[in-house]
Amino acid sequence: MSFELERGDRVVVTGAAGFIGSAVTRALLARGAHVVAILEPGASTSNLEGLDVGRRDADVTTEGSLADVFDGARFCFHLAAKFGFWPKDPSIFYAVNVQGSRNVVRAATAAGVERIVYTSTVATLGLWRTKSGRPSNEDDVADVAHLHGNYKQTKYVAEHEVLRLAAQGAPVVLVLPTMPHGPYDHRPTPSGKVVLDFLNGRIPGFVDTAMNVAHVDDLATGHLLALERGRQGRSYIFGGENLSMAALLTVLAQTTGLPLANRRFPSVFPLVAGRLSQFIEGDLLRREPRIPLEAAKMATTTMTFDDSRAREELGYSSRPAAHALYESARWFVEHGYVDADRTALIRWSPPSAD
Repeated sequence: MSFELERGDRVVVTGAAGFIGSAVTRALLARGAHVVAILEPGASTSNLEGLDVGRRDADVTTEGSLADVFDGARFCFHLAAKFGFWPKDPSIFYAVNVQGSRNVVRAATAAGVERIVYTSTVATLGLWRTKSGRPSNEDDVADVAHLHGNYKQTKYVAEHEVLRLAAQGAPVVLVLPTMPHGPYDHRPTPSGKVVLDFLNGRIPGFVDTAMNVAHVDDLATGHLLALERGRQGRSYIFGGENLSMAALLTVLAQTTGLPLANRRFPSVFPLVAGRLSQFIEGDLLRREPRIPLEAAKMATTTMTFDDSRAREELGYSSRPAAHALYESARWFVEHGYVDADRTALIRWSPPSAD
């Protein structure tokens, strides 16, 4: 069976207004697809402004809400997910990430959708290799004791539920994006917040860690490659360039002209700050901590990845990390996320085309 996307194909995208979801939506529109954006009722749709898409409010946690969503659809991209560090009601993570994924895959399969691309996360992978300086890949099994927080835990369970459905015949391909950067990061995401904090002068130093930096549009292109060339039930990491935190901040300093804070902190510092913030603000005051413990743990974890499988099997490619970081920074500045005093100090220096 051919899964080549053709002009006019009806494609359902859940989470279409999100950061990666809207990039996938734009990539599909560029290929001439008829996109039906499935939106959480009441959610912001700013990322879809100006885009010619059909819109449908639906609650993925309720099977009945999806009853006729997939009628006439050829393909489905399931990106809707619940992310956060400090929920008032943790059960929403299970409802959206696990039950919601199961509902979407079942409904799409029952409707005869030819292929479903399910967006998981590299957070479900093991990081054993990184301890010896090697990036992780799709074959690294996670130690569940190290899956801190509701998001990672429920995405891990959801991935296995999706794999179970794939084994039963659901036409699913799984994609695992790394840390996205680029325009339209309204929230912003944790990766985008690193850029934003740098721009606003809120990074006095850094912890010796590393991450994989990818342009959100490359991740979107990867989703389409998974649709057309991926194997059923197989997982593919889509990433960019592995950078140390020192190198990432250096790139931002070079492209913006802003000063680089090169003070190196031991990893215990953010962990202690996170535990104190969690105890005082979270446990005692019952409000979202300014330094969520899960975010502190993430900030001290080396998260480097090897996306060779996607490059070799699907033909995936990515641009240099400097381009992703530069475009992210420009977008935040141009959309009013950066203090006026800091903006006045910026002297843009775009990365080379190489």
